[in-house]
Amino acid sequence: MVIMISLSPRGASRGLPMLVLLTLPAVAVPADWTVTPSVRMRSSYSDNMNLAPADRARSQITGEFSPGVQVSTDGPRLQLALSYTLQKVVYTRQPERTAQQLDASGHAEILPDWLFLDARSGISQRNVSAFGPQLTDPLQHTGNSGTVHSTAISPYLHHYFRGLATATLRYDHQRVGSGRMLDVRSDAASLLLTGDNGGQGWNWDLSLQRTEMDDAALAPVTMSNATLTLSYPFNSGLSAFVTGGYEKQDYHSVSAQPQGKFGSLGGVWTPSPRTRLSASIGRRYFGKTYSLDASYRLRNMFWTLDYNENITTTHGEFLSIPPTGLSDFLYELWATRIPDPKLRLKTIQIFLAISQMMGKDGNVNFFSHRYYLQKQARLSGVYSTPRSALALHIASTGRTAQTSNAIDSVLLGPDQLTLTDRTRQTSVQLGWNWRMSARGNLTVGASHSRAKSLTTGREDRNSALTLTLSRQLSSRVSASADLRHVRHTSSAGGNYRENGAGIAVNLTF
Repeated sequence: MVIMISLSPRGASRGLPMLVLLTLPAVAVPADWTVTPSVRMRSSYSDNMNLAPADRARSQITGEFSPGVQVSTDGPRLQLALSYTLQKVVYTRQPERTAQQLDASGHAEILPDWLFLDARSGISQRNVSAFGPQLTDPLQHTGNSGTVHSTAISPYLHHYFRGLATATLRYDHQRVGSGRMLDVRSDAASLLLTGDNGGQGWNWDLSLQRTEMDDAALAPVTMSNATLTLSYPFNSGLSAFVTGGYEKQDYHSVSAQPQGKFGSLGGVWTPSPRTRLSASIGRRYFGKTYSLDASYRLRNMFWTLDYNENITTTHGEFLSIPPTGLSDFLYELWATRIPDPKLRLKTIQIFLAISQMMGKDGNVNFFSHRYYLQKQARLSGVYSTPRSALALHIASTGRTAQTSNAIDSVLLGPDQLTLTDRTRQTSVQLGWNWRMSARGNLTVGASHSRAKSLTTGREDRNSALTLTLSRQLSSRVSASADLRHVRHTSSAGGNYRENGAGIAVNLTF
């Protein structure tokens, strides 16, 4: 069961829901539940809390009190992971504030083999633009940040019809909001049929989808597509596929009409359980398209490489599911190194979240009401030894606007409307974790990113160096200390530097 509860703090936008996932007795079956209340107390210092140029930099000390709760279960008919924090922050030179952080996802089997439910919800601080000051700590104050509330609820029917096909009929409701800057809702219905050929010869997939999107700043948009995929396995390690279909989208494009036939040809090569390569080439209404998805795994090392091209939106990127390959690999690998699953997961999150306020790829999903053609490439890898791990992530994201820039005048101002017509972001993130003892970990992170407007020539660069020392003092008490150094340069001015330090104590009950 999904219950929508509004828990907005004073001053936050009204009506933005927070998702709490519970079960009815009809759904619940015997399973282990973990409910962990917690309190985090942290004191920190920044010599430039507002991320301003040197002549306007202001130092501040902050005090943070953050009660929270983590709820999880992994039963045969319900999987749930929820983490919620209510953050109370007191500043020495500005008014106190209250904020929320939420990361929740769940999957429930309501009627065995027939009716299921997926749901996700989140509340987080995000950078509004890839240009200008970039948050590296949620406590910082700039004019380039906003609180994003996101919710996705998806009930669906799924059943296997022996000898015919596996059918999935799904309804998907999504909403992303950030006060007056962003308010987008979408409702989608889809049907997916996967043929049953008994594992012999040709197979087929048929997909039908229709989406209605309502952006508070735009007229409603309807998108629909029909796709047929035929695949053929040459042997256990090599197969080929061909895809064809028709798509239609009625947003007002400044280039090609967003509709027409599409098709692609590709293959999947799996020479061993540790290696996989999938690639395709095709054509859509905006031109040729390419895709690549590769992974390579050894006992202590894991690499992924992918490339894709697609029409996307700000709200769609906020709700996209990030890759889990690296975190899953480390969770399995560190089972003996960090036996406590909660501590292991927290250590992995700190290790991989080298630049917390950037997107999942190190690049900023900047706020916009426009539709973009996005071309994205990502390379990720991690190498682990019994006492240390080294991770590398490189990403490049190019966006070309498909709709008029006039609709972003509220976000950018009339003098910067062409700034995001064509952009290119690149980022490099490097992290190293050292297990000093059974209870202590040291994590060092370094990141560098560049955002360039290909239409105006503006270029912003951001570099960050972080160090986090954590120690488990007892089964219910842990402590951490962190340091950071941040630099920002821009061809439009506004260069700054910031140094910060903090110490925190976490109690669980």
